[in-house]
Amino acid sequence: MLLSSLLAAYQGYWTTGEGENEVEHYDYPDVWTSFAQESLMNVFLYAAIALVVILLAVGIFVRYKRQESLASYTRTAMALAVGFAVTVIVTMLSLEFFDMAEKGYIFDIVLWPSVVCAIVLVLSAAAVYVASLFSKKAMRITGIAAGSLSGAALICVIVCLIVYYASGDAEGNNGVTVTSTESLAMYLCALGLIAVIAVLAFVCGRKDKKGFDSKSISYAAVCIALSFALSYISPIHMPQGGSVTIGSLVPLMIYSYMFGTKKGVFAGFVYGLLQIIQDPWLIHPAQMLLDYPIAFAAIGLSGMFAHVKKLEKLPQLQIALGGIVASVLRFAAHLFSGVFAFSYLAPDVDAWIYSLGYNATYVFPDIAIAIAVCIIVFSSRAFMKQVRKFSAPAKEAPAEGAAPEIANAPAEAAAPAQPEAPAPQDGAKKQ
Repeated sequence: MLLSSLLAAYQGYWTTGEGENEVEHYDYPDVWTSFAQESLMNVFLYAAIALVVILLAVGIFVRYKRQESLASYTRTAMALAVGFAVTVIVTMLSLEFFDMAEKGYIFDIVLWPSVVCAIVLVLSAAAVYVASLFSKKAMRITGIAAGSLSGAALICVIVCLIVYYASGDAEGNNGVTVTSTESLAMYLCALGLIAVIAVLAFVCGRKDKKGFDSKSISYAAVCIALSFALSYISPIHMPQGGSVTIGSLVPLMIYSYMFGTKKGVFAGFVYGLLQIIQDPWLIHPAQMLLDYPIAFAAIGLSGMFAHVKKLEKLPQLQIALGGIVASVLRFAAHLFSGVFAFSYLAPDVDAWIYSLGYNATYVFPDIAIAIAVCIIVFSSRAFMKQVRKFSAPAKEAPAEGAAPEIANAPAEAAAPAQPEAPAPQDGAKKQ
């Protein structure tokens, strides 16, 4: 019965009557993708829990039984986690596209350029990482080429978005009209949040290591993929966008702590762009920026207290405080978007009250789960030992004209002292 229902829904409909009396009947509309999405989400949830438990149990056993094999096991576990994440992403994205096609939500001018851009970004990151294994020169040349291609793809997406918004389809498809006052307010809010995030990222990340290297690129790709996969495991999904996930922000928060706020904000920005493909609510350019790139770029500030010496022995408090600040900025982005772009959904309630209530329902529970998971993970001494290797502040270069310390050391300290020849005894023959 279930199979026949799914096939009927997939085929579309069946008819009765003839001519003017012909009637189309849709059996279980949208049940194919809806059933598949909900069922697979539960399957992936339990599979993720089982995978984490098994990997941790085996890791603990390896650590105490064969310490020298722990590094090799960690790489294997990471490869399994990434493989699982890719499986979740491909499966759920495919179903998401099928669902949008059924409901008429696919806008070719926006969706497919965004997909191509995401593919270019992923392949560019992979190419830069592979090139970094050969030499710095190869990495630099590949980075320039990959950056140029990625920039061109991103520009194409921006142009397509401009055309889409200018045509009026964005507002028409959502049944809303954004006034000039609301539009100006959203642009000002977006610019203000961008300035706040940028200032905090540079101030808190002034001790971070500069530039991307092979490790920071590979870890960024892994953490973004893990967060994107976990974002599909959401027991609570809000009707107008937003969800409560099982720690989807944890990999991004850990990355920010390990590599600094500047790289963390960049990773969050890329993750926000991917969220546009996953759950697109596109009404206005500034609304898109607020709900996606800006909101998740703020998560990259989670590591802002990583170099605070007074909290050095309390990494759990460091990541918790950073997560709270990041969540407040993310909430502000969604709040402004809700007030100025989605106020039509609350005709009988004040827009500020509606937006406050709606966004608080999922933003704070989502970050609370992520912070709780981070506190548990950061309580592991073995984990923190590995994290400290990446989160150590960059060493300051010596001032211009200053010589290294060893050069200032006296010559006697630079070389071992030679034993003095014994003084000749009285009457001894001198050579």
